[in-house]
Parts: sequence; C-alpha cells; structure tokens
Amino acid sequence: MSERNRTNGPWKVALLAGMASYLDAGALISSGLAIGTLFEESMHLGGGTVGGILGVQTLMVAAGAVLGGRSGDRYGRRKVFTLSLILFAAGATVLLAATGPAMVWIGATVIGVAIGADLPASLAMIGEEAPEGMKGKMVALSELLWGTGIVVTSLLGAITADLGALGARILFAHLLVVALVVLVLRMTLGESAEWARARQTAATADRTTADSAGRGRLGPAFRKPVIAAVAATGLYYAAWGVGANTLGQFGSYIFTHLTDHSAATWSLVSLLAIPLGAGTGLILLRVVDTPARDRWFVVGSVLLITAWALPVFLGPTAATLAAAGVLLTASTGLAGETMYKVWSQELVPTLLRATVQGTTFAFNRVVAAGFAFATPALVRHHPTLLFSLVLALAVGASLIGLLWIPRLSKARELDHRPPSPDLRAVDISTEVST
Repeated sequence: MSERNRTNGPWKVALLAGMASYLDAGALISSGLAIGTLFEESMHLGGGTVGGILGVQTLMVAAGAVLGGRSGDRYGRRKVFTLSLILFAAGATVLLAATGPAMVWIGATVIGVAIGADLPASLAMIGEEAPEGMKGKMVALSELLWGTGIVVTSLLGAITADLGALGARILFAHLLVVALVVLVLRMTLGESAEWARARQTAATADRTTADSAGRGRLGPAFRKPVIAAVAATGLYYAAWGVGANTLGQFGSYIFTHLTDHSAATWSLVSLLAIPLGAGTGLILLRVVDTPARDRWFVVGSVLLITAWALPVFLGPTAATLAAAGVLLTASTGLAGETMYKVWSQELVPTLLRATVQGTTFAFNRVVAAGFAFATPALVRHHPTLLFSLVLALAVGASLIGLLWIPRLSKARELDHRPPSPDLRAVDISTEVST
C-alpha cells in the first residue's frame, strides 16, 4: 500500500494499536485455559509441563517487550507492530494445529514473544498520534480493550469448556482471526509522525548521535533525567503488578484453598466485578487529560490498598477475598496499569519511549513471575504473609504514584534544558512540538 493511502486518524490509531492489549489479554487467558485444562488430556500434558509452558510464555513476553521496545525506537513503531502481529498469527496457527506437546511449546513461546513486542511500540504510537488534550484518553482506551479481551475470551472459554481439545482450537482460532483482521487494518496506518520528526531532528543535529539515540540503546535511558522516569514507572508497575498477577493468575486457586467455595463461585465474583472496572475506566477516560485525574488516582489508590488490607486484617474468608477481587477490579480503572501506560508516554522522550516501556514492562513480568513461583506454597502455609507482602507492595506503589511521579519532568520539558554531553542523546530525542 502506498504511503499516501495510509491515514492516521487519532481514534483509528488508538483502536488498531490498542488491540495489542486485547490480544494480550485474550492470548494469556486462552493459553491458561487451553494448555492448563483443554489440551491436558489429548496432549498428555502433566502438571510440570503445563507450569513450564506457561512460565516460559510469561518470560517470552518479557523478552519480547525488551526486543520490541528497542526495535520500535530504532526502526519505527509501524514496522514493529506489523511484524509482531505476523508473528502472533504464526504462533496462534501453531497452537490451533497442535498435535503434541512440542507444537504447544513452540506456539506458546512464539505468541509470548509477539505479545511482548507489540505492546510498547503500539502504546507509543497511540500517545504520539493523539492530539494534545486527548493523549491520556487514547492511551487509557487500550486498557478498556484489554478488559474487553478478558470478557470475550472468558465467555468463549465458558462456552467451549466441555469440548476438550476442540474448545482449545476454537479459542486459538478466535485469536488468529482477530490478529489477521487487525493486521490488515494496521497496514492502512502510516508511521508515527512524531517519531519520524524526532528521528529527522536527531539526524540533522548530529548523525553520530542520531544513530546512537535512534537505535533504541538502553544507555541514554539510564542517565539523568530519564532514569528517574524509568525507575518511577518501572517500580510502580512492578509493585502494583504483583498483586494484580496474584489475584488474576491464582485467584481461583486462593479462593478454593482458603474457603469452602468452588472455582465457579470465584468466576461469578470476577464476572460481576467487570462492569465496575469498566465504569471506573470510563471515568478515567473523561478526566485523564485534566487536573481531576490526580484526585481520581487517589480514589483508585485507596481502593487498591483497601482490597489487600481486608484479608490481612479480617482474615482470608470468602467475603474478604470476594471484596478484594471487586475492589481491585474497580481500582484498576483509576490506577495501576492504566496510569503506568499514560505516565510512560508523558515522561519519556520520543526516541527512548518504546525502549523504556519495553524494559519496564519486562521488569513487571519478571517480578510477577518470580513471585508466582512462591505463591502456591504461601497460600497453603502462610496466607497472611502472602497478603501482607502484597499489601506492602500496594502501599509502596501508591506512594510512588502520589509523591514521586508528579514531581518528574514531562518529556517535552526536556527540550528546553541546556544540552550537556551526557544528555545529548536524550535531548535530541524529546518530543518535537507541532
């Protein structure tokens, strides 16, 4: 398709690039259900094999995020999120046609890398193509698409739950169809204009520096003043993510082991909480580009802390765990991953944005995966310790979001700082005002 036929309407970009989050949610839920249950008998997958496949997939998401982030800053957003979708479709095809454990291992690994690579480049594209006054809103839309992916895949999983391997293939067929449709539509998008301008400015200023900054190197990201944004967003997302991953991945396990209720009851609680999360997400869409978002972030942080305080101080009962699930879902619309995505676009210079977000996203996944290894043992033997650790991390994350991140310089403000040898590669890769 010729460049002149490619159009980048802001909402078009927000929707098509934001579908990375839909596919992320859909793939992770489909993998967990298909590999953990539906493929188990026909593919002869033991418990160790299931855990190994899903664990490796999580690590591949982290690896893909680093690779995709660096490549997105070096080669452009469009190339990365196009190639990542092709890779995603290939992984979904392998899982759809899987006849044995080897194909399941390969498909899960490929789809993990693709998910990770797509997210940082796609989110950077959304923020860069959105008009002033709507950047946060369009980035936050991706979180609603993530929630939509959860709902659609969960409902499809419920319908196909009794079909065994056929049900698993239906789940992966759904992902393949969505990926191919989005891929075709993404081909109508042009490159991020902001990235192209920043790259050209860097090249005009100094060819050597341009090559250094444009290659998505990590070095400039770990020097002042960008390092502060890297540390703040990375630590916030990782500290918040441990709790979100614990309840998301192990919610049913925790509920059934610590109460007398079934997994079906926990699924019902989770489904009932989704409309509340969508409601708070819509509130954030209205206020995220205004000063009012700070007040709503406080509300989200209070909900987050309360969610984990209940099982710590009142004990892990059916009531407190259900309340924790509902409050955590509600808080996610106003804080957590949504605000991490928004901050990552606001605080990091253009030519480092995807690199930094890929790095912090990977850090989140690695920390969550490490904590997950100990979660089942803590549930069985030290549940109060488990919830206390998650509560402490939730408090730490909230303090970072309330006290540290508001003090950081926006990416555009770095344009006006006097250049120095250490900052040169950073300064030239800041936003170029339109």
